[in-house]
Amino acid sequence: MDTKIAGGVLLIVGTAIGGGMLALPIVSAGSGFWATALMLIFCWLIMTFSAFLLLEVNLWLPPRNNIISMAKATLGKPGIIIAGLSYILLLYSLLSAYIAGGSSLFHLMLTELGLTTLPEWFNSVFFVCVFGLIVFRGIQPIDYVNRALMLTKFGSLFILLCFAMPHVTTLNLLNGTPSKVLGTITVIITSFGFSNIIPSLRSYFQEDVKKLRLAILIGSLIPLICYLLWDFVVLGSIPSHGEHGLLKVMQAGGSVSALTELLSFYLNNTSIMGITHLFTSICVLTSFLCVSLALTDFLADGLQLEKKGKGNWIINGLTFLPPLFIVIFFPNIFVAALKYAGVFCIILLMLLPAGMVWSGRYYKMLSRGHYTVMGGKLGLVTVIVVGLLVIGLGLI
Repeated sequence: MDTKIAGGVLLIVGTAIGGGMLALPIVSAGSGFWATALMLIFCWLIMTFSAFLLLEVNLWLPPRNNIISMAKATLGKPGIIIAGLSYILLLYSLLSAYIAGGSSLFHLMLTELGLTTLPEWFNSVFFVCVFGLIVFRGIQPIDYVNRALMLTKFGSLFILLCFAMPHVTTLNLLNGTPSKVLGTITVIITSFGFSNIIPSLRSYFQEDVKKLRLAILIGSLIPLICYLLWDFVVLGSIPSHGEHGLLKVMQAGGSVSALTELLSFYLNNTSIMGITHLFTSICVLTSFLCVSLALTDFLADGLQLEKKGKGNWIINGLTFLPPLFIVIFFPNIFVAALKYAGVFCIILLMLLPAGMVWSGRYYKMLSRGHYTVMGGKLGLVTVIVVGLLVIGLGLI
């Protein structure tokens, strides 16, 4: 594979695979593996199609235009407001989820060390202070840390899958009520929310649309395969019902540490316990760092502040304090925050691209001579209808 394509694929995979992967087995415990697998494939199809729509709009404009600029060019002020609000609410929801996930893992680590007297809010504050400092220092430290974490993530996932596969049973895989799969859709869609990186990928590929399209296709397929394998081994090795079941974790708020403890319990292997902790921790950390960086850049641009001196303190304060307060008051918000994020993800990365393409193609005539996604008006209507239905389900 071309090294440029490989680099683009890794950027997409790194953006997609994160903390949402840990929530998948928890939210899909009620519906079972096979129904969830079909929903994963459906969400992959609709989100990848939406990613190509976003690419189409981006190619109408000069390089280095982001989602806000694209919305302004195609939908005017209403588009700017929808894009801006959806973007910031999406990132705050994701940060709340990742702080909650990181805090529960930190609490588990302290418990194993015998330190159980610390207040619960301390875990959240400590997590934000330690890893928020990396974000405060800028993109270069984040880049170096993220590279090391990504290599470790895939290595630990491979080992975890190999260890867990022999524990998978047909009985566990056949558990579940397929109709409950509709309740998983917002979290699954969030897990494929990579298309906000497309404007950056365009610059990375230097306008080579053929390579860019191939990178999007391959880069979206890899998370799908990883999610299917992860769901297969977790749902296949851990029963849904009972005192030590996934549904019990879901009813308790779906904390990451509870999932880690269940995996360690059923795999019954001291070596795998450390690898499970490592993998779940890295999933949360990589997501936390990438989302934090995106939000600081967004706030710096919107507030016209430099990420230096006093401006950097203001930007990072606005980035971390709101989600930190949410987690302090609602510590078991991990899965719930990802569901809210799913609603904003649908608005930003499904409805908005379809609306921008409709306006640009059929009213402003911006698409002439440029790359056009197949499907015509029927494809756009399908995305809009599915997006509205999913938002309705999410709110219910």
